[in-house]
Amino acid sequence: MLVLPAQLTHDEAPACARMLAQALRTQGQSHAVADASALQQFDSSALAVLLDCRREALAQGKSFAVANMPKRLRELATVYGVADLLVPAAA
Repeated sequence: MLVLPAQLTHDEAPACARMLAQALRTQGQSHAVADASALQQFDSSALAVLLDCRREALAQGKSFAVANMPKRLRELATVYGVADLLVPAAA
């Protein structure tokens, strides 16, 4: 599982995206899940990181889902029109 940090704003986004891409490359599974449960302070950059991670996973032939997405992040995804791209992980 790919774990997002507690804080993911514009300043942290590039390093987080690199970390998640590296984790995806070393992960042997065919299904990637990003765990957003730790997210406490975030902005729309968190969506950009998740979409980048999704893009990377799909490029590697993996499926992608997001687990434990905070309500506010789901709302942001809806406002930006990307909610359908960030599929919730199966419970």
